[in-house]
Amino acid sequence: MGIKLYDSELKVMEILWKEGELTAGHIAKILKEEIGWNRNTTYTVIKKCIEKGAVERFEPKFRCRALISKKDAQEYETEELIDRMFEGSKKNFFAAMLSENSLTAEELEQLKDMVNQMK
Repeated sequence: MGIKLYDSELKVMEILWKEGELTAGHIAKILKEEIGWNRNTTYTVIKKCIEKGAVERFEPKFRCRALISKKDAQEYETEELIDRMFEGSKKNFFAAMLSENSLTAEELEQLKDMVNQMK
């Protein structure tokens, strides 16, 4: 089972996935520049990520590192979406995505290649 991450927590995780280990202060500085968060907001969200087991905090200087990969988080979110919106059916999920005619010919070819490689 994966870890449910909310949008605010994903903002912290995205920075750690991109940058690797950082101090909480550095994370706060990045999020202030990117989205205007104050230091307390960032520290609160980091604490929530630690409590969920998504982030590890260690010394020196309140360093943080991601304990889950971006791939793991994406897989969990995808499974949750499919369960919630498509009765757990991957077939129904793909049918909905493909029925909208929102894919380009190139994207369709790429999907075909992916499916063929899985065979």
